[in-house]
Amino acid sequence: MAEGTAQAMVQGAAQGAAQADDRVMETPLLDFFRAARSAGLRISPAETIDAVQAVQFVGFADRARLRDTLGLVLAKTAEEKRAFAACFDLFFTRAGFREDAAAAAEANGAASPEGQPSGEGEGQGQGNGGEGGLARMILAGDQAALAAAAEQAATEAGVSNITIFTQVNLYTRRILERMGLGAVEREIAANPEAPRTARLRVGRDRLREQVKDLVQQNLLLYAQGRNEEFRERVLSRTRMAAIDRRDHDRMRLLVRAMARRLATQYGRKRKRDRRGVLDVRKTLRRNMGWEGVPFLTVWKQETIDKPKLVVLCDVSGSVAALAQFLLLFLYSLQEALAGLHAFAFSGALADVSDLLEDLPIDRAIPAVMDRAGFGSSNYGRALADFEAGFMGLLDSQTTVIILGDGRGNRTDPRVDILARMANRAKQIVWLNPEVRTVWGSGDSDMLRYAHHCRVAAVCNTLDQLDRVISDLLRDGA
Repeated sequence: MAEGTAQAMVQGAAQGAAQADDRVMETPLLDFFRAARSAGLRISPAETIDAVQAVQFVGFADRARLRDTLGLVLAKTAEEKRAFAACFDLFFTRAGFREDAAAAAEANGAASPEGQPSGEGEGQGQGNGGEGGLARMILAGDQAALAAAAEQAATEAGVSNITIFTQVNLYTRRILERMGLGAVEREIAANPEAPRTARLRVGRDRLREQVKDLVQQNLLLYAQGRNEEFRERVLSRTRMAAIDRRDHDRMRLLVRAMARRLATQYGRKRKRDRRGVLDVRKTLRRNMGWEGVPFLTVWKQETIDKPKLVVLCDVSGSVAALAQFLLLFLYSLQEALAGLHAFAFSGALADVSDLLEDLPIDRAIPAVMDRAGFGSSNYGRALADFEAGFMGLLDSQTTVIILGDGRGNRTDPRVDILARMANRAKQIVWLNPEVRTVWGSGDSDMLRYAHHCRVAAVCNTLDQLDRVISDLLRDGA
């Protein structure tokens, strides 16, 4: 009985130790997963569990094997593999605490005036962060111990929560305080002329730079994703015509991601329940086993067909900056959404569906602008060209989206043609980059056009474009 109890206690202690080792192993991995997500990797909870189990098998001793193991589990595309490699090297490298040859020679050659090692007799039993412990590590040049103490202090200070570069000095000070820098400062102040004080002062200054590098490394690891998200939110709410040229590449990525998401979400047949309308026949058929007693009810559904869109985009000089983003949106939508007909105009109307479908993006948009862009707006002529050549595209399932400011330079607006288009199509939606207070001012014919539009909305940011198009596609356009 006693032997069995002892064996159970040993097994319990072993299991507890194994669980403790697992927790120790998982802690840096969880931090690495956070850093990897910040770098842009899409890591699901299931992949996190697989990665932890794989690392428990291969261990941390062989860095190349660890990198290959995590890369196989976490990185799925070529772009993610590049991001993973950069994140792995940054996370598992502590170059700031590598002891160079000069520092090693200084540490090994340093001795107290009495001939004893410089750290002897200081901070007895106080530990790495205790009184005198940090001074002993500095004088001994023990970079491994300093790195371990800095890592522990960084974890206690919550450095992984850093978000902006202005917090670097704050976290540096917190880490140094937890490492015991206060004791070193007091010793330097108490014995300013002692030989060991000069070496302490040099080691303290170098430690401060090493800890600052560590904090900046954590800023790169953990704050990149948050800063990217913040920047993307700002760009999504900024007027597209006012986007700085240096942000155009980032904006193009946002536009394409939004268009593909919308096309994937709404570019297929969907069904919507008609709440409160019972499908009697299907209900009876489903409950034949209960002699027709409707234990299980079936409600009627209506089918939402794929949207049929005809888009007319003003690419005149007055809206050229905005037009390029709108054309990019159309291009991305065209990639995944069948049945979209795209037209561009400044004066004459041009069918650009073939350009958006056949050419790569870097050639398609310049080709569209060459075919129809940079002229003076003439909405009346563009509408007349559409009626003459493309009116047959419109039926009761078609939504017409017009992107433009409605300023025709005092030419005939041909509102009558827009009225006939509205009668043939399901709806007309006009997205205007100008604020509503200037509609109808000067050469703007927007108020006359708006009378025939189901939706006439201000749309000059990516958020507004996303909201309007999402609402249209959600209702089946």
